[in-house]
Amino acid sequence: MSKLVIVGTVAFDAIETPFGKTDKILGGAATFIGLAASHFNIDAAAVSIVGGDFPQEYLDLLSDKNIDISGIEIVKEGKTFFWSGKYHNDMNTRDTLVTELNVLEHFKPVVPEDYKDAEIVMLGNLHPLVQQGVLDQMTKKPKLAILDTMNFWMDIALDDLMAVIKNVDVITINDEEARQLSGEYSLVVAARKIHEMGPKYVVIKKGEHGALLFHDDDVFYAPALPLEEVFDPTGAGDTFAGGFAGYLAKTGDTSFENMKNAIIYGSTLASFCVEKFGTERMQNLSNGEIHKRLLQFKQLTQFEIELT
Repeated sequence: MSKLVIVGTVAFDAIETPFGKTDKILGGAATFIGLAASHFNIDAAAVSIVGGDFPQEYLDLLSDKNIDISGIEIVKEGKTFFWSGKYHNDMNTRDTLVTELNVLEHFKPVVPEDYKDAEIVMLGNLHPLVQQGVLDQMTKKPKLAILDTMNFWMDIALDDLMAVIKNVDVITINDEEARQLSGEYSLVVAARKIHEMGPKYVVIKKGEHGALLFHDDDVFYAPALPLEEVFDPTGAGDTFAGGFAGYLAKTGDTSFENMKNAIIYGSTLASFCVEKFGTERMQNLSNGEIHKRLLQFKQLTQFEIELT
């Protein structure tokens, strides 16, 4: 089993979808990643920042899931990062209504001493300089550094992003972002170009259409489980990343073959995340439910065919 460091936002979200709307609720990349990774009973720590307005019960929730929160800085006089968004009817597109950086604006991550030798580092979606700042604190090169990013950083901090991409082993981005980063429409060509930027493995998330894993000339595709209802896609990509990183930390095997399993676990956990608003579904998810859905995934993707 490997130690896992999780870096990202711990935040407030306010969400509106065709199914309803919420006031401020628990959100943030590190929150979703941590809740997903907690299902693997690993030694994980979250590195983030919150304000004095952040409820103790939310911090207790993470602690109760065996996530070390000593790396979450609390700025008593500050306010927690807040994001508000409204999803369109297709649930794939959304409008950002409000973004308040608050304490995140001057965030300088501090990795807890006990986790500076972690084998796996999951760099959630943050400014590339913050992500690099975490890698710089590690006392030895991680066995696997995973980076998640988005088009916003490609627009405003491309040079910094390219610098940190050189130093990671895995990048996870969605199909639109892969095309923007590479300048290529074909995802196969896009993955090859991104691979040349540094990462050995490229994971391209396609939302309701699954995920692709690329390594050299090898490609693996995992479909998304067809769901009757999707209430809120917020955090699904982070939940996917948490399941992916958590499984690899649990098994200690970072081979391409084992990453296939990690992709399936990530997709399975993400399929739960979207069933309720915010983190609600992930907070009360049982291992029995996960096992049952993994079997559904297996039935969805397994077949026998005679080749003539």
